Amino acid sequence: MTDTGYRNSDEEATPAINTPVGVSTQVQEPGRKFDGGKLEYGLLPPFALEETVKVLTFGAQKYERDNWQKVPDSKRRYFDAMQRHIWAWKRGEQDDPESGIHHLAHAMCCLMFLYEHDIIYSKETLHNEGNK
Repeated sequence: MTDTGYRNSDEEATPAINTPVGVSTQVQEPGRKFDGGKLEYGLLPPFALEETVKVLTFGAQKYERDNWQKVPDSKRRYFDAMQRHIWAWKRGEQDDPESGIHHLAHAMCCLMFLYEHDIIYSKETLHNEGNK
């Protein structure tokens, strides 16, 4: 070992020359990242996701951005809208005549709105009613 704290390459059979003392010379897998237990957004089906975003964009342009959050009696109305889109598709109509976007993409949006209203807005309503 030199007086600088580095090993000379001839002292030990190590893969690196002048490796600092105490530093591992084991070769590790490049780009390691521990993602165990984390959500895998890459599992979302890309075509369905893109069509859903098209519906959201259409709605934002027609009404306003995030308007879906403010719709009164939203659960009933989005459930009904979802059913209308599903049944139109079931009857053989692929695309919504107004938007030109697949009926199932509209139905997916309605289902996402229902879910959000169910877990967020319903809890807020229950919380607010409990504080009266």
